[in-house]
Formats: sequence, C-alpha cells, structure tokens
Amino acid sequence: MFKKFFSAIILFAAIFMFSGCDDEESSSNITKVSAQFADTYNADDTWLIYWYICGSNLETENQAATADLSEMVNAQLPPNVKVLIQAGGSNQWHNEVVKPGQINRYLYDSDDMNILEALPDADMGDSATLVDFLKYGKDNFDADHRVFIFWDHGGGSVGGVCQDERTNNMLSLNDIRTAFESVYSPSDENPPFEMIGFDACLMATYDTAHNLHGLTRYMTASEELEPGCGWEYTGWLSELGKNPAMSGARLGQIICDTYFAGCAEYDVEDAATLSVIDVGKIPELRTAYENFSTEALRLSAENPQKFFSSFGRSAVNAENYGGNTRDQGYFDMVDLGDLAKKSKSILPQTSQNLINAVDEAIIYKVQGNYRDQGSGISGFYPYDGGDQIFNMYSQIYAAPLANKCLFYHLIYGTMPEEGKAILNNAQTTEVPKPTQRKKIFKIEDLEDAKIELDQDNNAFVKLNEAQMDLLSSVHCNLVYIDPEDDLILFLGSDSNVNADWETGIFTDNFDGTWPMFEGHPVYVEIVSEADVDEDGNVQGYNLYSVPIKLNGMSCNLQVAYDHKSGKYKILGARRENTSGGMADRNLIKLKSGDQITTIHYAMLISGDSTDITEVEVDTFTIGNNPKFEDEDVGDGEYGYLFEFVTPDNNSATSEVVNFTIQNGEIYTTKLDDLN
Repeated sequence: MFKKFFSAIILFAAIFMFSGCDDEESSSNITKVSAQFADTYNADDTWLIYWYICGSNLETENQAATADLSEMVNAQLPPNVKVLIQAGGSNQWHNEVVKPGQINRYLYDSDDMNILEALPDADMGDSATLVDFLKYGKDNFDADHRVFIFWDHGGGSVGGVCQDERTNNMLSLNDIRTAFESVYSPSDENPPFEMIGFDACLMATYDTAHNLHGLTRYMTASEELEPGCGWEYTGWLSELGKNPAMSGARLGQIICDTYFAGCAEYDVEDAATLSVIDVGKIPELRTAYENFSTEALRLSAENPQKFFSSFGRSAVNAENYGGNTRDQGYFDMVDLGDLAKKSKSILPQTSQNLINAVDEAIIYKVQGNYRDQGSGISGFYPYDGGDQIFNMYSQIYAAPLANKCLFYHLIYGTMPEEGKAILNNAQTTEVPKPTQRKKIFKIEDLEDAKIELDQDNNAFVKLNEAQMDLLSSVHCNLVYIDPEDDLILFLGSDSNVNADWETGIFTDNFDGTWPMFEGHPVYVEIVSEADVDEDGNVQGYNLYSVPIKLNGMSCNLQVAYDHKSGKYKILGARRENTSGGMADRNLIKLKSGDQITTIHYAMLISGDSTDITEVEVDTFTIGNNPKFEDEDVGDGEYGYLFEFVTPDNNSATSEVVNFTIQNGEIYTTKLDDLN
C-alpha cells in the first residue's frame, strides 16, 4: 500500500522542487572514477540502514522528505536488507503516511513499508531523541552491517545537523558523539557502523569525521550546500539490494555517483560535492592537521600581523563553502587540502604532510565544475572574523586544540595560555576562554588611503610592507553617483584589481563595464576568488552572490564567472537563511516568466547621514535563457574605491576616484583634483 502511494507522488514532488530547469549544457567532474572497491562481505549478510529524517521546513515547504521516501519505495530490497526510519521535526507532511505531531517509525524491507510505532512528539534536534532511536534499532534488529543516515539541514562543524522546525534546535557534533557512545561502544578495529552519512549541507568536515572515529568505518557527506534533490535513494538502495556483499567504501561510491547523476538530471550539479571518507585514516589526518596548526601557531606568536595576513590570503583563495559573505552569511568552512596547498610557502614544514593525509582519507568524491578545487574534506576558518561562531567551534570536542588557539589569537588578539603550553610542548586539554578583544589589525590607518594616477590615467594605491601586513585581500567597490536625485547607489565589490603583493601597487581594472542581469545593473558580492599563478595569470572561476527578489521572495542569486571562457553562468538562487541560521538547501533554478527585482544599497549625497538603505531598483521578467554578463554601465558619474580587508574581516576604503563616462569614453579624476 505505502509503496503504491509514495510512487504516485514522487513525480509531483520532484516537479515542485525543481521546476524551471533549463536545457543549458551541464558541466560535470567525477573525481577518482577509476576507484575500484572490492566486495568485502558475503551475499547473505544482513544490513540495517537507520534513516533519521528531520523533515523541517524542507518537507513543509518543498515536500523534500516525501520525495526521498518516494524514491526509497522504488528500490527493490532482498530480505537481508532493511531500512529503519524515524521521521519527525516538521510542521507538515505531504503524504498520508507520516503524521505531524508525533514521532513516526517505519520499516521498509522486502515486504513493503510498514508502521512500527507512533510515539509522542519529540524534538528531532535533541540528542535524547537520537539516543532513543539508536537504542530501538539495536534492541530490535540484528544486523551484520549497520548504516546511519542523517537527513535535513546541515551547518558544518559549528552548526551541526537536523534542525527541528518547531524548536529550531539542532544536533551538535558533541550531541552526536555522546548519543552514539551511550548506545554503542567505539572500536578502532571493529566500529559498530559500516557507514554514517549526512544527506545534509556542509557536513564533510574534519571535525565531523574525527567525531565519528571508532563509530564507523566510512563517512559520506558534502562539503558544500546540497541541492534540494539530495541523495538518490532508489539508485543506491537498489544497488545495495543487488549486492549485499559490498563494502561501505563501495556503498559510499554508489551514493556519490547516483547523487551526482541526480543533480545533473536537474541541472544543479555545477556546485555539487559529495565525498567518502575512510574514518580509519583520521588519526593520521589528525596528527598532520595538528602539526599544521601548531606550525601556524608558532609563526603567529612570532609576528601575528605578517603571519595572519599571509594565511588569510591563502584562506581567501582556497575553496570555501556555504557563502561566507556579509550579505549571505557565514559558515566558516574552508577546504582543508586546498588551504594546505595555498599555504605551502608560509607553512613549508607541515603543508605537504597535511595534503598527503587528506588524500589518504578521501577515498572517493564527486564535484561540479565550480567546486573542483576541493579535496573532499573541509576545516574551520573564521571568515566572519567574529567571536560568536568561533566560541561555538571552540567547544567542539573533536576540533584540534592548536587550531582553537590559533584562531583565538586571531580573533582576541592575544596568545592564550593553552597556546603557549602547546608551543612549549606542555600537555593541556583546556579550551581558551573568551576575553576582551584586542586589535592586531589597525585597519583605520588605511581609511581614505591616497589614490594616485599613473601615466595611463589608471587609479592606483601604493602600500608599504607594514600596510600589506594588515590585509588578507584588496577588492574594488563601485558606486553610481546621481547628483540630480541626491543619491549614491552601491554596485558591490569585486576582485577585479591588478594586485602586485610584491611591490604593494594595486591598480584599477575598470573598463566601463559591470555585471548585469538582462541588461540591469546588479549589486554583486564576491564569494570565492580565482587562483593567480606565479606569472600573474588568473585561472579557474569566481563565485558571486547577488541579492534579488525572485517572484517577491528575498534570495541570493548564485553566479559563477569562468576566467577561461570569460562567461558567467547562473547556478540558481537560494533563499535567505532559516530562522536558526541554516542556509537554504534548495537551489532554485530560474524559469521563464520569473519576476526579478534587483536589490541595491543607497545613501544620500547631501547631509551628514551615512546611513545605507536597501532599495529595490529594477523589476523585470525573464525569458528562457536570461543573460548575466559584463555590459557597459553607460554615461554618468561613478565612484571607485579600493577596499582593504583584514584577516579578522574588518575593512577600510581608500579615497574615491571619479570615473566620468561620456559617449563611452572614461575620464578619471582624483577627488583632490575636484576641490
């Protein structure tokens, strides 16, 4: 009965979540496709998959859990493979099987999907609810191999997973470890689970994997935000049903491949990631990561400004996940392998060992073309520069103490006693306590930095070594100046600056164009910057976030710029973060007939007020293949500023240079020349 019911609704749910997919040629990149994982077990071995479904607003608004349950019931399972399901955490369920206001337990096996019990409602973001489910599975089902799948929102190392829609509570990494240990005894040689997976965003982190050491052989998760389609349950469950002799490594590979194929089907694979981690390799990875952090800690003690500015540039240029912009919010996750690669010149003793340990631990991964720099596992880096997220990170049991001390030094401006102990080879397990913040980077010294014009009339700033030691990046800001309407309209920030970190000369690269959506100027905020090789050539891609209203709903448009092709690609739109701070999992594909409203920020020219106000500028309707490209901004007066950003995410701007465009010609004037 249940199989028939769910099968009837799967098509509707899929259309609901991914309407508007275009026919644009997709890009894909499956890494390590040649990996072969031999069968490890016997064909008659028994498997039990625990599926912990916290429906949240993903189910209430998008029917996402219902869609995945529908996929599950299309998988043919033999008697020795069973799926134990617990569903809750949502205000509404879009099927007649799962009921709101209670905890629902089901078993899906060769006899169809059957109700086991309905329990009083409970918070799916509470560790006690997880413990109860784990105990139920252990007490009622024998199995040779166990798999556990978390399903819902994810927030990386700090955010955790499974945000109950009714309470906004989530399971932290500490909660998960405590819950599993209360039911199962960890074992390095014989962990109780073959695989623990996260069908959720941002959970392929070092801290997550280390947290699960001794509990599982393998972990499967995504470094980046997952699209709404998530894992493809028909495919991987069917394959396990056909071959119960497979290993957890092979199962993880199949989950990755079917996930990526599903993403490609809905044209949302460009920024998709999924990786399989050999949790047995975590001790070696931990040693390499702690050594890396300790080398960094030692250098930060010697010269904090110089080290953190260089390390910050490495982090800015490394692949990072979840957005990490002021408009989109921060999740503070950086790819661990890419960070190590970008840091080889400043951390020469430990970077390569960390790269090697990451490569050993990641046994399989899939990546879209605009997420192909990642190694498969991320780590914490405080892009936001604040103490709130960092203090939550510092409480994670699995996070390396040296890393906590390193970023404590960056954020609070002092080396903690625990960091001093590490550098003196003393034993300590204490966590640094918050204290009053002190400034390492006095960025106000660069406020209104003087702009000069070179012989070609290009605007530039010249920084000395001490000034560059304040900075992790230099961006350009562009504003439109409208004296008639007494208005300054901000167009956003970009990395399109000719930067020479050797000489300290940063030159404008303004050519009279700016990103436009269907011919309408947009406010852009750079999320990820492309690599620059030793010869100064830009390689790879930039990622941008563009605030818009999509059919009246506040969103951030996700856009990639490919430096090789010189073209932009619209990846989709994500709504603003949930009330609990989780990023929206659904990547909304634009479709013909969508109404777009551009969002900018503005202030008055006259008066003493410096208040900046969000304004809606243009509203238009798009067709089948909307254009996003650099176009001429048109005649008028524009202001250009260099923005100097510190490793702790504070910034200052240079004085303004004026670009007056007349009949396509750009006339550059320094501010002091106007006075």
